[in-house]
Amino acid sequence: MREHDRLYIGGEWAAPAGSGTIDVVSPHTEEIIGRVPEAVPEDMDRAVAAAREAFDHGPWPRMAPAERAAVVARLAELYAGRLGDLAELITAEMGCPISFSQLGQTGQAQAVYGYFAELGRDFAWEEERPGLMGPVTVRREPVGVVAAIVPWNVPQFIIALKLAPALIAGCTIVIKPAPETPLDGYVLADLLTEAGVPEGVVSIVAAGRETGEHLVRHPGVDKVAFTGSTAAGRRIGAICGEQLKRCTLELGGKSAAIILDDADLAATMGWLKMASLMNNGQACVAQTRVLASRNRYDEVVDALADTVRGMKIGDPADPATEIGPLVAKRQQERVEGYIRIGQEEGAKVALGGSGRPYDRGWYVTPTVFAGVTNDMRIAREEIFGPVLSVIPYEDEADAVRIANDSEYGLAGTVWTADGDRGLEIARQVRTGTYGVNMYMIESSSPFGGYKGSGVGRELGPEGLAAYLEYKSIARMG
Repeated sequence: MREHDRLYIGGEWAAPAGSGTIDVVSPHTEEIIGRVPEAVPEDMDRAVAAAREAFDHGPWPRMAPAERAAVVARLAELYAGRLGDLAELITAEMGCPISFSQLGQTGQAQAVYGYFAELGRDFAWEEERPGLMGPVTVRREPVGVVAAIVPWNVPQFIIALKLAPALIAGCTIVIKPAPETPLDGYVLADLLTEAGVPEGVVSIVAAGRETGEHLVRHPGVDKVAFTGSTAAGRRIGAICGEQLKRCTLELGGKSAAIILDDADLAATMGWLKMASLMNNGQACVAQTRVLASRNRYDEVVDALADTVRGMKIGDPADPATEIGPLVAKRQQERVEGYIRIGQEEGAKVALGGSGRPYDRGWYVTPTVFAGVTNDMRIAREEIFGPVLSVIPYEDEADAVRIANDSEYGLAGTVWTADGDRGLEIARQVRTGTYGVNMYMIESSSPFGGYKGSGVGRELGPEGLAAYLEYKSIARMG
């Protein structure tokens, strides 16, 4: 069992202001595997004060960008040496299969640090433009103190999405991990210190929702970067709007995978099971609406059911496991509730639908629904578990219409033997990311969503721009 009695505030290990603790419970065994202090508003005040002091008077924002990039590159190097440890820790905390932890939880995070370190060395921090009265210097300056609020489903990757560009930009940052996954943040804190991040620049303070809202409202915070539910994002966006505070919101999804009639179903299913059920279905980009033409509908339903049936469910630490437990009992009950709702709405269970695969652990039987219409709740609401809905379409135009008929617009895919045809479909679907015969989040390209899936973008140069203010300096002659 891992126990910590300090909080990482401004680069130092500090005693918490309160006496509360957070128990970390294994989703596989339901046993306590860790304990950390629960931060209270006074702790957040100290973290913001440290960040404010470091931004207003410290060396970090005043370093040459190449110097900051060198520190982030060192962090990426150190992080690479802890990939295995971090992957095992995250799997223990929240139950995702170890194979996904190694790739999507830690491998992707390390790649993000490496990408932004390289971008920071070559980025155009100033440029000259012609003006009516003389030249204009356009500067890009750090936005200030950042509050980063991170969910439990992909904790290290999502921290990296915010921490890496904030550091490169010259910002200081207070990170609030979710109560379900606070342990991996302690490893990251040690790496930040070893990499040479100066005092005050980074704090990592685990806390609950109320203390998180205190951080969002704090007058010392200049920008909020949030990943989580659309409902929570609306509240954070409203607070930031009241205060005219910058914000980036990466929210929910209900993404559609369009299978065209010419698709190779065997090849498609090999990719789609990851695109749809990655992280036990607890992924905002998961392709949980599978769209199939009426010509091949039954064939697609059978192929999808057979594919999911063949996925190994079990101990997430086992490299052979493809679907593990959900993060918490409340999540297990939520997903099982949606499975009942689907049946009540008249959807047909092609696979799963009831029962639990194990008596212990927060497991849910993976479920594939057929006979789903796009107005059903299971097709409209984000379930965040291993539940897939197969929806029929009449023709390609109807498939695009159904894909776009959602309050969300985060991700999507199309599966076809004709890449050009797939690209044309991709151009018509209103989502922030899309894949043709695959799905992947690329460090060099912007990630974010349309509509209820959020505001702003992370990754790529656009992700760095989200942590910058633009200043125009005009001069005569």
